[in-house]
Amino acid sequence: MINSQSSNRLPNRAGVGFKGEHADDVIGQPKQVGWFEIHPENYMVAGGPRLAVLEALCADYPLSMHGVGLSLGGGERLDPHHLADLKRLVDRFEPAMLSEHIAWSSHGGLYMADLLPTPMTQQSLNQLVEAIDEVQTATGRKILIENPTSYLALPQNSIPEIDFITEAARRSGCGLLIDVNNIYISACNLGFDAGDYIDAIPGDLIGEIHLAGHEVDANADEKVLIDTHSRPVADPVWALFDRLIARIGARPTLIEWDNDVPDWATLRAEAALADRRIERFSKVGPMRVAL
Repeated sequence: MINSQSSNRLPNRAGVGFKGEHADDVIGQPKQVGWFEIHPENYMVAGGPRLAVLEALCADYPLSMHGVGLSLGGGERLDPHHLADLKRLVDRFEPAMLSEHIAWSSHGGLYMADLLPTPMTQQSLNQLVEAIDEVQTATGRKILIENPTSYLALPQNSIPEIDFITEAARRSGCGLLIDVNNIYISACNLGFDAGDYIDAIPGDLIGEIHLAGHEVDANADEKVLIDTHSRPVADPVWALFDRLIARIGARPTLIEWDNDVPDWATLRAEAALADRRIERFSKVGPMRVAL
């Protein structure tokens, strides 16, 4: 049996990625953000302090697990050991949401510590749907899939990205995690209209939103934006976020800050800014999310 989510739910407000250096500022303290996200790969251990900290975090906050290592879009059979480890974590901590990237990171038994682009072709789409089905069957949970960041157009691409991710979600029964920063970066790098993309996303599929900062590649001859998760959210990304939630209503929204991680007060302030924008711009009631 596949459940949409656990009995917990992510609130329609801002959350942040949990960092160990912020544990003393968060655990056992008054609640300061709506929820936390973790990468399950960091907790695939038999025991020890990491799992003890996660237990304490889950006692106070709803939790989202956002995978980075399944190689969901790689076209190869998913690693059964990775799936088994993920299921153990899901069963133990019962996250409110489970998600993964449309990307690949392993091939032929080799693991690359990066999220590499999946070709937007019919074959890749079919393989992605099968991989999503495998994850959902293994974990007993429906998942969200995240739109990728693009730095160049793959020559084999034959399906527009928005059509690719929408069909993958519709066919597999999963939902979408919309990373607004990814859309902005891809639009700048590839030359399409980010607003048109935002407007085309079916609101009923969106279960979560991500926001992050980016940088300009200093080594490129032309302006190339890099998804570094190392800065505050840029103004054009905030504007796209406002546009999205004004149309679909409030959604759980994550502030991603994974590199050059600031102190807790700075990260908390960025989440508070997201909360204020959710309250201000999500004038319409949230649509029913098909999860």
